[in-house]
Amino acid sequence: MRSKNSSDEWLSILESKIWQVSSNKNDSRIMSVLRLSFDNLESPLKQCFAYCSMLKRGSSIERDNLIQLWMAQGFLRPSHDLQSQGIEMEDIGSRYFVALLESSLFQDAEKDEDGVITESKMHDLVHDLAIEVSKCESLTPDLNHEMDGHEIRHVARIPTSELKRIPETSISRLRSLFSSVKVLNIILPRLRALRVLSFCHAEYEESPNSLGKLKHLREAENQESLNSLSKLKHLRYLDLSHTKIKALPKSIGKLYNLQTLRLPWYLKKCPKEIQNLINLRHLYKDGSTMKFEAGIVGRLTKIQTLPLFNVGKGTKLPCFNVGKGTGPAIEELGGLKHLRGHLYIWKIEHVRDGEEAKNACLAEKSHLSKLTCDWTDRRPPNDNETDVLDGLKPHLNLQSLKIVNFMGARLPSWITDLQNLKKIRLAGCNNCEGIPTLGHLPNLRSLEINMYKLTRVGAEFYGYSDTSTTLFPALKTLSIWGCKDLIEWTEAPRISAEGEVVVFPCLDELHLSNCPKLRNAPSRFPRLSRN
Repeated sequence: MRSKNSSDEWLSILESKIWQVSSNKNDSRIMSVLRLSFDNLESPLKQCFAYCSMLKRGSSIERDNLIQLWMAQGFLRPSHDLQSQGIEMEDIGSRYFVALLESSLFQDAEKDEDGVITESKMHDLVHDLAIEVSKCESLTPDLNHEMDGHEIRHVARIPTSELKRIPETSISRLRSLFSSVKVLNIILPRLRALRVLSFCHAEYEESPNSLGKLKHLREAENQESLNSLSKLKHLRYLDLSHTKIKALPKSIGKLYNLQTLRLPWYLKKCPKEIQNLINLRHLYKDGSTMKFEAGIVGRLTKIQTLPLFNVGKGTKLPCFNVGKGTGPAIEELGGLKHLRGHLYIWKIEHVRDGEEAKNACLAEKSHLSKLTCDWTDRRPPNDNETDVLDGLKPHLNLQSLKIVNFMGARLPSWITDLQNLKKIRLAGCNNCEGIPTLGHLPNLRSLEINMYKLTRVGAEFYGYSDTSTTLFPALKTLSIWGCKDLIEWTEAPRISAEGEVVVFPCLDELHLSNCPKLRNAPSRFPRLSRN
């Protein structure tokens, strides 16, 4: 109803025939009302909602994963005007997700610490509605119908015996296949129009040969194979997560239209042919760390989601020459202008100097919300470490910053410029003796400090000036731990030219631990005092 702006639209809802359903038929009445909600969705939203019939009943709906499935099906094409405004398919998907949530077709939304919706659920009755509106083209355990006369387009969690019964005309036109069983080799090569293929939780030790035949996952040996490969070009979403696959074939690089790739848990190394996935936007890898050869990441210029970026040793390369060095150079991040979300950079000790660090161009990546800069623990410090961190200055939009195992003498001054920061974690920065000025950051909610050589927290921490009357205005959690040389933590100034200074007005939690030399600490914590 919130989308209806005229009295006529409201009256059309009031006068709808759905209200004439007998009140004794509660389920029918509820389904009729839900159907009315569906009927009033815009056409693209109807497609997106109907596709939710593929989801397992009662399961949590991961927002980003669902958006990527919608995107693979072509439901999120931005108009020319939206493209000119820099609106991506993922942005449209986020709007659709929120619209379904606001229409009560999704419920029980879960948010991360920044208030961003990450998951939701569908009520069983709403799931029934999704099945009802998609029954002509979907096949799931919840929808048992005769396949003759139906143009099946999407299949989920169907036993192999049922898959074998799907008519040839439908098999060749399938656009989605979600399977947790070994799909017969005789079926996979026939799936020529497939956009989505998920073997999540399938029990494969090696990549199935049929998967290689289907989607270019093994080298063609003759012209006939090449001709068939040219037809199998539509796959945009491939999920191998939670499988036991330990290696990928080189020919995965021929999935030129792939947008989302979810890698297996046990995979240690990606084949260099990954660099050919020129349309890849989202790359996921859970579990143990994974290594890329030098030159691969730098060519994935459309990538938005990237797993742990493991900086290689001795890899300052012209034109990202694949095969040299032991891993990707930091400058390979330079051309990845579309990175979003969280970027985790590990083994930064392999970055030679500040100039090389600047080539990562982090300051140009306006969609990054979280940045973790991590060095290997228990190693000798590098003389250039401070310059390197200075060179990794991020965009001002950054909301979360973690600096871990940094052994430079001082922290970068650019931290004080990040006005949108909500969270800062300084852990294992054991050569730093001072903290940057942080009291003026208007959105900072969480601050964690672990610095072995820190001896004093003084006025520079608060950032007092004649125009500041509130310091740490939004901070809710402050944790200081493992600062074994910390002796003194001074009070903030009480009076400024503008009046009395208020410090930590929102602080709910203060954690002090393993600071054995600390003798003096502030007593002005207004909220803690009241509690």
